[in-house]
Amino acid sequence: QVQLVESGGRMVQAGGSLRLSCVSSGSTFSSDAMGWFRQAPGKDREFVAAISWSGGNTHYANSVKGRFTISRDNAKNTVYLQMNSLKPEDTAVYYCAATFTPGLVVLINSYEYDYWGQGTQVTVSS
Repeated sequence: QVQLVESGGRMVQAGGSLRLSCVSSGSTFSSDAMGWFRQAPGKDREFVAAISWSGGNTHYANSVKGRFTISRDNAKNTVYLQMNSLKPEDTAVYYCAATFTPGLVVLINSYEYDYWGQGTQVTVSS
């Protein structure tokens, strides 16, 4: 069983930056595709960013492209989401997700992931 624990969420003013972290307990982390999703109140969970097992491939939602960066440190079993130029519409609970998928695969659909963290709240004030 893989456990994912997110951290780093807090309240920040518009234009500010945050870095979210997600630590995995999985022994196959270095072979896991990882992703970040978010869910705002009253809305469906949406894709934010994804990264392949090696970090060689990444993919972003259009709404965050150029502002957010996903990265990973396989030695630390950790995936990061650097969020810059934050906007009030970025307010949401952010979840990281993992699934065993070796290779240069990035996954953008929530149903493709097997494991989920509990989420961390990001609030951007205007």
